[in-house]
Amino acid sequence: MVGPMNDHYTALGLGSDASLADIKKAFRQKASIYHPDRNDAADAAARFRAVQEAYEVLSDETKRQAYDDNRRRNLLDDPAQTARDIWQAYFSPLLSQHKT
Repeated sequence: MVGPMNDHYTALGLGSDASLADIKKAFRQKASIYHPDRNDAADAAARFRAVQEAYEVLSDETKRQAYDDNRRRNLLDDPAQTARDIWQAYFSPLLSQHKT
């Protein structure tokens, strides 16, 4: 399960609706802040790796889709919205079959 510490959107300081441009911009900003050559904090290297991993996943359309699907399954996003999405996906085909 993905926790808040390894949530890729959180690592980049973004919401799940971020565009590719937003992702690239956030990556550049966070990478420059946490780069071990520039930041001597004890957790800088770990944060830098988390930012790198987040960028690798979120900048690749296929990996991002799989990650987003997994996040939804874990209900990390708005649970009420996730429930609505699930019900709509389930009922829309059933309801459209009964329309004449």
